[in-house]
Amino acid sequence: MSSRPHIVLPWAVRRTRLPLLALRCVACRSSLATTGDGKFRVNANGKLLDVWLLVNCVSCDRTSKLTLHDRVPVRSLPPALLAGYVADSPSLVAGSLLDPSVARRNRFALEWDGCWELLVPPPPGDPWPLHVTVAFDDPVPLRPDRLLTQGLGLGRAEIARRVKIDVPLNRKTSRDFSFVLL
Repeated sequence: MSSRPHIVLPWAVRRTRLPLLALRCVACRSSLATTGDGKFRVNANGKLLDVWLLVNCVSCDRTSKLTLHDRVPVRSLPPALLAGYVADSPSLVAGSLLDPSVARRNRFALEWDGCWELLVPPPPGDPWPLHVTVAFDDPVPLRPDRLLTQGLGLGRAEIARRVKIDVPLNRKTSRDFSFVLL
């Protein structure tokens, strides 16, 4: 056991923008779509509501709808949620887009390339061994080896040799983890 003080360095993974959707366009057969400004469409039919999130094709700008609620009674939605849909709340757009049940129901996947940043504070003077905790603010699926190469500036072989980690380096994760750099 080392007599040196134990240094914990916090890293954070943050979303910089909403991810693109891997969703086939019916008009041009492009495979990417975006939420643009993030608009909802709420349609009332008697006492039943339909709520959609509008998305635009990246290539032809055609608008499509992602179903959030289909023929639900008006009273089944909380008033604050319904007000958020009507006001096109940005946090509600992000929450709806990141919801796995919405993605499964509408058959799309999220493309996270270029949508996140790694915040790394500068290490102290003589940090060896260094204990680092990585916290995800949003569920950004990343491979830990890619994250470590960006944060440490080391190659994958060097990371495999110098890093002690409990999660697999070559599988995507969006859960918090920690590692020790020797």
